[in-house]
Amino acid sequence: MKRITFFLSFFSLLLVKAQQPLAIPAVLSGTSFNLNVHDTTHVFYSGFTTLTYGINASYLGPTLIMNKGDSVSINVNNFLMDTTTIHWHGMHVSAMNDGGPHNIILPGASWQPSFRVRDHASTYWYHPHLHMMTNMHVTRGAAGMIIVRDSTESLLNLPRTYGVDDYPLVIQSKCFDASKQIQINNASDSVMMVNGTINPFLNVSAQVIRFRVLNASSERVYQLGFQGNLTFHQIGTDGGLLDAPVALTRLRLAPGERAEILVNFSGLNGQTFTLMSFASELPGAIYGATQPGMGPGQTITGYSQNPLNGADFPILQFNVTAPTSTAVISIPSTLITNTAWPVSSANTTRTLTFSPVNMGPTAIQGPFLINNTSFDTHAINYSVPLNNTEIWTLTNQSPIAHPFHIHDVQFYITEVNGAPPAANLAGRKDVVLVPAMQTIKFITRLETFCDDSASYMYHCHMLPHEDLGMMGQFVVTCPAGTGFAEEKFEHASIKVFPNPGCRFVNLLSVNAEKIISVRVYDNAGRELSVNTTAEESGLIVDMRDVEAGIYILRVKTESGETNQTYVQVK
Repeated sequence: MKRITFFLSFFSLLLVKAQQPLAIPAVLSGTSFNLNVHDTTHVFYSGFTTLTYGINASYLGPTLIMNKGDSVSINVNNFLMDTTTIHWHGMHVSAMNDGGPHNIILPGASWQPSFRVRDHASTYWYHPHLHMMTNMHVTRGAAGMIIVRDSTESLLNLPRTYGVDDYPLVIQSKCFDASKQIQINNASDSVMMVNGTINPFLNVSAQVIRFRVLNASSERVYQLGFQGNLTFHQIGTDGGLLDAPVALTRLRLAPGERAEILVNFSGLNGQTFTLMSFASELPGAIYGATQPGMGPGQTITGYSQNPLNGADFPILQFNVTAPTSTAVISIPSTLITNTAWPVSSANTTRTLTFSPVNMGPTAIQGPFLINNTSFDTHAINYSVPLNNTEIWTLTNQSPIAHPFHIHDVQFYITEVNGAPPAANLAGRKDVVLVPAMQTIKFITRLETFCDDSASYMYHCHMLPHEDLGMMGQFVVTCPAGTGFAEEKFEHASIKVFPNPGCRFVNLLSVNAEKIISVRVYDNAGRELSVNTTAEESGLIVDMRDVEAGIYILRVKTESGETNQTYVQVK
């Protein structure tokens, strides 16, 4: 009774304060993007200034709108007092453009990934991916949404006017201390926000509205639905549209997952609706449920004191206003055709088993392992041949659900505990929630990019689990006679060869500029002492004294420009 009374007071307080207009992130579109990551401040609470990380803003970053088929270039400037990275979550790009833990951007440095957009129309996102620091950087606010459009989606009668009938919803839970500073304390994440707005409301027109929903929380799983059980339709998963809209009253969304939904507010002018998380309906062994582990003896310090856990709470209030002159007023019956790879076409099957380091009551607190292994920045867990079609079996032998994410590719779920996936999980995915003591299988194809010297990640997208080592890496190996992906050096100013290298590495300026100097850093941002020899055509770097691994080279040319590139030493 005490918990119920406390929650009702908490719920009422949120409703009373739910008068903050929802912030809508700015838009950058085209083929050239400039992103400045910086230490900044933001006012979440009146009278308090909170230290944050921002990307072109005081909190979060702009929504990037890209078109399939375009070649885009992105300039990421790191003005933080810390090393960082930026990962294009869900996008199919070469490993050197992926922005994983190896693609570090030192303080004061820039990174210039360039790639052709090959992804289906959908909702993706970008965020830091620095090993052991991802949770802190994302929690402080360094993240943003990506919208990809394509010709197939453009022919459908769907809302797509950003900020009018097509809205981004970046959902996060936070912990603030008494001075309203963000704390990296996930068990006390009792403050809900959408697009960085606490207690938000949004005025929506009485027509069909499209919401691009991203769970950008560190650990919390949401059981989304409307108060009063208003029906909505899911039209898209992580990496693309579904074959047809799926009518729902509940949508479970784990960290890293995205979903596109349509809500038909036609004829509801003047009414108010509240998007909720019905966490009381979550089964045990999910972060956000009443019991986060398999039994009452398995818990997380401070978890039971968090009023959000196991309770139903509001996320966003909608006030319905008059329709626009170009309103979409109906839900389409069909969308696109998804064609999964046949299970019989798989060349390889892999089994990944999740387990805790420590058994017993503290197992739920982590750390967690994949195949009894913690992440090693120098260890390649899998070498996958280019164009391999693979089935991955994810078996969770830990007492808590884990959202599994793979870089580079999208996949199709083939089995959930031996049964076909639900209709709203039948599209392209890059994150899937694997419940405790259950098994999920998916099929994917590792195509387009190969690179013997640069790796992709797979990991749990509960960010503390990832930071503590629940992650592995794989390379997509090239056919004999080739060595790197199509885009690896497409826009690079400096070529590095041989790459991978052994003892001596050659640097060559593509623009025939003289190379003045090179500085070598490991993945922790530590500068290494190396000897160099100048030649007319470039520079030779002596790497005999460094361990095997991937290193960052900052190369200065005679024009004064500093370029950043990478080399793998074997």
